[in-house]
Parts: sequence; C-alpha cells; structure tokens
Amino acid sequence: MLFSSIIFIGCFLPAVLFIYYVLLRKRRLLQNYFLLLTSLMFYAWGEPRFVFILISSFTINWLFGIWVDKYKNQKAKAKLIIVLMLIFNLSILFVVKYLMFTITNINALFGNSLTVPLIVLPIGISFYTFHAISYVIDVFRGRKAAQKNLLNLGLYISFFPQLIAGPIVRYDTIASQIMGRKESFDIFSAGVCRFIVGLAKKVLLANSFAAVVNMSFSIVQSGKLSVTFAWLGARAYALQIYFDFSGYSDMAVGLGMMFGFKLPENFNYPYIAKSASEFWRRWHISLGMWFRDYVYFPLGGSRVSTRVRLAFNLFVVWFLTGVWHGANWTFMCWGLLYFVFITIEKITGFEKLAIPNVIKHLYTLLLILIGWVLFRSNTIADAIQYLRVMFGFSSAMLVDAKTIVYCKENLVYFGFGLLFSAPVAQAILRKAASLPSGKTAVSLLYTAVLTGMFILALAYLVKGTYNPFIYFNF
Repeated sequence: MLFSSIIFIGCFLPAVLFIYYVLLRKRRLLQNYFLLLTSLMFYAWGEPRFVFILISSFTINWLFGIWVDKYKNQKAKAKLIIVLMLIFNLSILFVVKYLMFTITNINALFGNSLTVPLIVLPIGISFYTFHAISYVIDVFRGRKAAQKNLLNLGLYISFFPQLIAGPIVRYDTIASQIMGRKESFDIFSAGVCRFIVGLAKKVLLANSFAAVVNMSFSIVQSGKLSVTFAWLGARAYALQIYFDFSGYSDMAVGLGMMFGFKLPENFNYPYIAKSASEFWRRWHISLGMWFRDYVYFPLGGSRVSTRVRLAFNLFVVWFLTGVWHGANWTFMCWGLLYFVFITIEKITGFEKLAIPNVIKHLYTLLLILIGWVLFRSNTIADAIQYLRVMFGFSSAMLVDAKTIVYCKENLVYFGFGLLFSAPVAQAILRKAASLPSGKTAVSLLYTAVLTGMFILALAYLVKGTYNPFIYFNF
C-alpha cells in the first residue's frame, strides 16, 4: 500500500486513527498491539506471504536481544550471540536480495550453467533488517535493556510509517516512546501538515520529473540522446529522487507524529552541500548514521594511525553502502565513487581549504549528478554511454527538439523543484513572520497553500497511474 494512494488517504488512515483515538483512547498497550496489527496488514497488502519473513525477523531478533542481554557481562558469549545474530539477518538478506546476482556473475565469470532461482525481493527488507540488527547491538552495548514484550519489539521494527523505506530508527531513539509517548492536538496537527508536504513532494514534483527521466535513460543506447537532453535528464533525476525519497520521509515523520512518535529527520537540503562529505551528512541521514555507528566507528573511524587504514575504513563503509542499495554493479560503482572523493576530501582537509564556496558547490553538484547517472542506469555500459553523451565524448547532437519540448512542458516543475530543494522558501517565511502582524499572515498563507496542495495532489492521484517510491526497490 502506498502512502500516496486514495485507499490509504481515504480509507486506511482515517480508520486507523478512529480506532486508535476513539475506541482505544488511553489504553496504551492495546494501542500498541493495534498499531502492530495495522502495520502487519499494511505490509501484507501487496504480497501477504512476505509478512511471515517480517514476523520471523522480529521474533528471532527478540530472542537474540533477550539472549545477549542475559550474557552481556560475559563478553565471549555475548560476542558469539552477536555473530550468530548477524549471520541470521545477513543470510536472509543475501538470499532474497543478492543470491540471483551472485549466481549470475559466477556463471558469467566461470562459464558455469548454475540455475538462477527467481526470487522476489520482499519490500523494505533492507530497512527492517537494519532496525533489527541495531536493536540487538544496542542491547549488547548496554544502551537499552532488552524488550521483554515481543509485540512491543514487533511494533518498533514493523511500525508502518517507517517500515517500507525508513527513516532507519535506532531502538534507543524510540524505546521510551513505545509506552511513554505523548499525543496532543498540536503534535497531531503538525504531523498532518508534514504529511501533506511529503505528499505534494511525491505527487506534484517527483512524479512529474519521472517522464523526463524515463525518456532520457531509455534512449541512451539508441543514439537519440542529445547532450542537452542528457543534462536535463540527469538534473531531473536528481530532483525526482530527492522529492520522492524526502517526500516519503516527510510522510513517515508526519504519520509518526499523528500517533505521538518522534521519528528522526532523514534529509537536510542535501543539494546545498559544498562537499561530498557534507552531502552525505544531509542525504539519507539515518542510513549514514547507521553505517557510522555500526560499521565505521567499530573499525576505528577516522581516529586511526595511518591514512591507509582510514582509506580502508571508508572503503568498507562505502562499498557496503553501494551494496545495500541493490544487487547491481551500478550501485557498487556509485558507492565506490563516493569512497574515492570522500577519502580525498578527508586526507586533504578539503572542507577547510580556502576555496570559494561557489567552486566547492559546483564541484559537489557535478559529482552528485555523475553519481545519480550511475545510480539510475540499468548497467555500467548504459552509465558510461550516458556520461559520454553528457560530456561531449560521443557523436550525439548538442540540442534536439525533445530538449526544447520537455523544457517547455516542465519549466514550472523545474522552477519549483529548484526552489524547494533549497531553504529559500523557509527563509522567506521566517523573514515575513518577523514583520508586524507577519506571523498571523504567514500562518494563514501556510494553511491556504497546504490546503491547495492537498486538493491538487488528490486530483493528481485520482487521474494518475501507479508510481511507487524509488526506495521501495531497496
């Protein structure tokens, strides 16, 4: 089920809110059990059989948590439990996500004829597997005691706002909220507003950029891609994936607020970054923090004695980041691209160098666009060809009719995309609110704009086609 669907907005969410706030009011344990049941129904909507993988995941990791909590003062036993937990979780992730890719490449390398099984990827498995791993490790580290109630742990891992595409929520961040969260009308209202903002990002902007992106990347090997259309497609994808994923995160945070949960932020205007390192401090923040806390720091982080060791630590993190996103060489090369540039930045102290900010910003945007071409392409060959066209290393024409047509058709979307991918609108609203009577005027304007966006988004959904979130694939 999609957040950006009529059935979710018009049926599922109102029914859940009614039962939660009316029938189960002030009954926290029953509310938690109801949210768990609701989350499992939400997950089972598209493919019911996968719900058993989800239930198995949080049940077995609940046992691991209790087990490691019991022996956390006996380091050898506790570490063995952590190893077993990692083997269990990563084995399932490998089988459903990477087995087909692995066998295909073995066949290609060694001329084997191994049978490649057809495995359908359970939606959101990368996200809830990372939730489960972080829970057991946090118990091992003594950050939180093991959750004795299986259904409460199931709610943490399965909570439907963040189940499918994050943000990745640390257990110690949300543990106290499972029983002790506070609901209020103000928090609920803010959650509704946040949900509408995310809905508008997805439906009005991300889906609109999809037409440009799909056309440009589908014709890359046909010789019909011009230089200008290649740049237009790359820029459109940068905006599409940002508004698609940050829109989902906004909706997830907003839904969490409606039920009294405070979920972590996942984006902070990443396209204003002036280095690759800063970009990743602003993009998919919860994933970056997960790899930092559970991979980079345990390896020694940047507090190591040699640059070689620092490079190794960064290599592990960025290779795994690429692999996490999917079983394709394009994702691995995308991760390694950031490994190379972030390593160079750290070794040279790039962020502290006396280089004009505009130069740093242009360098970062260029790197981001190259990375998104790799990320979006189906194969490495497609990515190389696309980049050859972009940078004029092919016989492609400079400008074609498609560029002009798509620019005219999407000029308004690109204008709003550039405006809302930077904190310009926020700065204007803050300035206006500081004027006499400005706060009231801004409040009224904000309400009117949100209402208009919601109505317009619903109209798009009624006449639109199925367009899932990009990160559902991961």
